[in-house]
Amino acid sequence: MGKSVKKPGKVARTGKSAPSATRKPDSARRTATTGEETSRRKLERVRVPSPSARREDSTEGRYVYCVIRSDEPLSFGPLGLGPEPSEVHTIHHRDIAAVVSKTPIVVQDPTRENVLRHQQVNETVMQKHTVIPMSFGTVFKTNDDIIELLRSAYDAFSDVLNKMQGKFEFGLKVLWDRDHIVREIEEEDEDIRRLKSEISSQKGSTYFARMQYGRLIDAALQARSERYVAEIFDALRSVSVASRSNKPIGDKMIMNAAFLVSREMEQAFDGRVKQIGQQYDKLTFKYTGPWPPYNFVNIRLKLERAH
Repeated sequence: MGKSVKKPGKVARTGKSAPSATRKPDSARRTATTGEETSRRKLERVRVPSPSARREDSTEGRYVYCVIRSDEPLSFGPLGLGPEPSEVHTIHHRDIAAVVSKTPIVVQDPTRENVLRHQQVNETVMQKHTVIPMSFGTVFKTNDDIIELLRSAYDAFSDVLNKMQGKFEFGLKVLWDRDHIVREIEEEDEDIRRLKSEISSQKGSTYFARMQYGRLIDAALQARSERYVAEIFDALRSVSVASRSNKPIGDKMIMNAAFLVSREMEQAFDGRVKQIGQQYDKLTFKYTGPWPPYNFVNIRLKLERAH
């Protein structure tokens, strides 16, 4: 369930935001900011059967949502992508399984509806299983191809599943009113206040004064933003396993982070975010989750056809 801390003492709960269609779970996730190192294994090559070995309809493929730990066949209902949702089920190798549904072999458009459907399947599966989320649009031609993927990458998948066991991801965005912060800085900084007064009182050219004023404001904003972000990360360190810092979006956002949180610490994390929201009354906190650990799993697949 998504959460949003708008103002001090007020916590509104909203539905989950849809993940960006251009933001793929296994793409590069920027630089880690704090927390212990999580598994980020790279799979260089996965050999798939040659066309002559395939006996299934060449126009129908298998859409893969995630990989889980299970040695028994599972079905999750008619949730799959497509105009008529297809049955979501598992394909196995040893004690791991890919969660899939049948789909035409076409490039899946990252529309809002398709991305939400992809996310819905992962959310359903993660209610009872630790998941390794796959990129939106991951399609294989046959069941044999998927089994070969699981076999070739078994050690890496198993290692990640062990490390992600019982953990979820929460997203946290922090925004501020830039103009309000600038006014605060002007009131607090004597040099900036003096420059602003000179600019407003001068009749001639104020070019150099305005340049100096702009540089001082930018530096003060950067320093204050970095201080806030460092303090928030520090406050959440004890209730999270790891964190990652992503690039802020737009002028108002100063923090765009993801936190890996263990199941037993979920309530503590939720409470700490609310506490921080009350402490920093001039900031707006928006957080969503729980999600599969998109920012903490980075398995890159390079497929090679076997001839």
